[in-house]
Amino acid sequence: MPLPFLTADRAFDASAADIALPFDDHDRWRRPYRPGPWRVAAAATLLLLASFVLIAGMIIAFAGALSGATACLVLALVVIACAMRLLRMGAWVSRHGVRRVGFFVTKTVPWNRVAAVRTVQQPVKWLGFPRTVQGQALIVVRQGGEAVPPLLTDSNADFLGRREAFDRAADTVEAWGDEYRRH
Repeated sequence: MPLPFLTADRAFDASAADIALPFDDHDRWRRPYRPGPWRVAAAATLLLLASFVLIAGMIIAFAGALSGATACLVLALVVIACAMRLLRMGAWVSRHGVRRVGFFVTKTVPWNRVAAVRTVQQPVKWLGFPRTVQGQALIVVRQGGEAVPPLLTDSNADFLGRREAFDRAADTVEAWGDEYRRH
């Protein structure tokens, strides 16, 4: 059974490795990398928890307590929504700009307001926790010098232990920036 959210786009084929912007439709928002194993594992764990809550809600409904079953259904829907949002987190690019999707906040910077997109060495959060480690981060430098949180880090849930994937994703986002900042 194919799982379209896990399959690779043309960007990840060996034949497309030399193409900077391998997508056909540049108006559509895309994540230029696959979700990492830590992010997928966390979402899968949340979905497993939601299935247990749904089973508990079904048992409660058969026992006759519909208010408890409704509460379980609502809780399961919240957990499923959290898992889906967790999978959508990351950096997204299109012809219109670069978008940093967080759990609660999404911030979009149009390419015409971007001065540079570059990789820097700096302290980064480890898996999003408050603990910081020395690592690499892909940052957007806005015109006017406004601070933007890092788009990608080599210690986040997508790239922890996957240095080559971080380098490839950072190069791809930088290529999108170089292409559309010129226009």
